[in-house]
Amino acid sequence: MSSKEKDYGLHSNFEKDMSYGDYLQLDKILSSQSRLSNHHDEMMFIIIHQASELWMKLILHEMTAAKEYIENNDLEPAFKMLSRVSKIQQQLIQSWDILSTLTPAEYMEFRDQLGKSSGFQSYQNRLIEFLLGHKRKEALKVYEHNKELHEILINALHNKSIYDAAIGALSMRGLPIDKECLDRDWSLEYVPNQSVEEAWLEVYRDVTKYWDLYELAEKLVDIETRQQQWRYNHMMTVERIIGHKPGTGGSQGVEYLKRVINHRFFPELWSIRTKL
Repeated sequence: MSSKEKDYGLHSNFEKDMSYGDYLQLDKILSSQSRLSNHHDEMMFIIIHQASELWMKLILHEMTAAKEYIENNDLEPAFKMLSRVSKIQQQLIQSWDILSTLTPAEYMEFRDQLGKSSGFQSYQNRLIEFLLGHKRKEALKVYEHNKELHEILINALHNKSIYDAAIGALSMRGLPIDKECLDRDWSLEYVPNQSVEEAWLEVYRDVTKYWDLYELAEKLVDIETRQQQWRYNHMMTVERIIGHKPGTGGSQGVEYLKRVINHRFFPELWSIRTKL
């Protein structure tokens, strides 16, 4: 041990103690980048997608907990979690900048090695969309080969979204909400409702009285804004690299991504801005 190490009290014997690498299980993480080609850029391609899945795991962790707080009419603890989700989304948005350094010619040199695998099959991204309220039963078909995973997704499909929980919070505060919004088939896509719009309008017109609901609404708008930015950057990156070719998993590629950009997760939180 050097004199500097002694001065700083650095621990160097890990025969019996847990090290940084042990705690993070870096042996597993850093040995999981198995290229199927000899192309230099495939390493970047793998790491971008693996890192994105880790960030998605954290989004699900934070947003699931936030939803539970909202359902229990305890909004303030959810605010930090939802703010954290927005920051994580920024990381995901910026990841497209790295992936876009891959040119079409370079990608074509290893694209065939991907087989039928595709980012469209990301079950965590599907869980996030379900949690945000974008429910599509037909999207589950690609997961039928994995019974355990398929069951997780079915349960998520039939659970309330975070927006359903927010609408419930409006009702718990005495704002009139149509029964059909509070007791419905949660597996179906949410349909905009006049009573919900009027309730959010009341919140925004009396921020002092409904500060926590107002703050919740703005946190949700932050998340939707960044989710749309992520979708847009995804679409532009795909078009830049493969143009209008079909996706490796058989999706319509850019054309599908362009359509979903127009989808709204929390419609009344946008429509009220015109009416205020």
